[in-house]
Amino acid sequence: MDAREFRENGHAVIELIANYLETVGERPVTSDVVPGDVRARLPEHPPTAPEPFDAVLRDVVDIVIPGLTHWQHPNFFAFFPGNSSYPSILADLLTAGLGVQGMSWLSSPACTEVETLMMDWMQELLGLPERFRSTSADGGGVIQGSASEATLSSILAARWRRTDGRVNTDGDTSKLIAYCTSQAHSSIEKGLRIAGIGTANIRIVPHDANFAMNVDALRAMVEEDERRGLMPFWVCSTHGTTSSGAFDPTTAIAAVAREHHMWLHVDAAMHGIAALEPSLRWVNDGLDLADSYCTNPHKWMGVNFDCDLFWTADRVALLGALSILPEYLRSAAAQSGAAIDYRDWQIPLGRRFRSLKLWFAIRTDGTDVFRPLIRSHIDMTQRLAALVAADPRFEIVAPHPLNLVCLRLRGDSPEQGDALTDALIESANATRRVMFTRTVLDGRSVLRFSIGSRTTTWEHVESAWGLLRDRA
Repeated sequence: MDAREFRENGHAVIELIANYLETVGERPVTSDVVPGDVRARLPEHPPTAPEPFDAVLRDVVDIVIPGLTHWQHPNFFAFFPGNSSYPSILADLLTAGLGVQGMSWLSSPACTEVETLMMDWMQELLGLPERFRSTSADGGGVIQGSASEATLSSILAARWRRTDGRVNTDGDTSKLIAYCTSQAHSSIEKGLRIAGIGTANIRIVPHDANFAMNVDALRAMVEEDERRGLMPFWVCSTHGTTSSGAFDPTTAIAAVAREHHMWLHVDAAMHGIAALEPSLRWVNDGLDLADSYCTNPHKWMGVNFDCDLFWTADRVALLGALSILPEYLRSAAAQSGAAIDYRDWQIPLGRRFRSLKLWFAIRTDGTDVFRPLIRSHIDMTQRLAALVAADPRFEIVAPHPLNLVCLRLRGDSPEQGDALTDALIESANATRRVMFTRTVLDGRSVLRFSIGSRTTTWEHVESAWGLLRDRA
């Protein structure tokens, strides 16, 4: 493909994307393929000669797109929002076209400096503590691929700080203890495992009736571990758990963390973006006491995956854990402290120009697009909750201050309620008109109704509720 063909084919791809997004609501939300179907429709072996680009696009239209779950669909109420936007799509295209490597300031100065600026813009737009700004004495931010990477980075920084850096030499994590609730994201256990913290050294702190961490129980567990000669080093407070949207009491958790020299990481992957709306800044409560924090524009804000914002108030610990400097990566700019080398703020060496999609979205759509979207989703959630509460067959099992309603069917016994709820989820999803996901809260089956798609209106929510009501 030469430059002329690239221009022609690029127009075709843009047209395909625009048509897809304009008509996605006319499709079933989910695919009817079974495992192996997509591969069976594609050649088993690579081509022996180049194929026309329009043949490739035909396969995208005829095979790939019908095999997708449509996350941009207005009736997608599963998992969490995965919104895209036209400006950030174009930015991803430009990122690929520029083809730069952003591992250090020297490898692409603009890549580094735009990212630093975007992290400071988002700190300002979200109303986060000043200690997270790049201009603060000890803090700063970086764009990670996902909250999973941010969590792992925080664990490694905490491990370094708690051992005064010794872990980089001896690798001894045998006495390090981490704390979270059963409601915390699965990436936390994965990150701890990767960092050499086995499940025997992970304490699951009890939660209260609202699925938030019980701080008295945390304190008791930490003190017991210290009596046993162990070293509490990291605790996760979640602002909006995946299963129920619960908020842990970060300020109270921070008091325990400070007293016992633990790193406090706050995971707000889903709901932290709510702070774009000033009236919802309560989602930031306690962040002035956190050592690190992350949230995802690639969920509720509508900036394409992958884009996780990770801030720390202790960049010395983060760099201590992650910085390795071979001769071929040295630069005068970084060594003088005048520039940031973001390779030292993440797990891999290489990195994409992710900040372009934030820059494009903020500049061309503006925050006046994001804030009304967030408010409308919350309004729809509260209206939905009122309908659910009015139907005696259903119960709401968790608080719903933002955009998630957790509901289940009542039964003559809890077990029957589980069976009825599981059957309802399966029945509704089988229509392919909607998609919901199941979770378990305190041992009981629950349907998660997550409202966050850019194209969802009240009519979509009301229709989906009607489907659940009719099939209950």
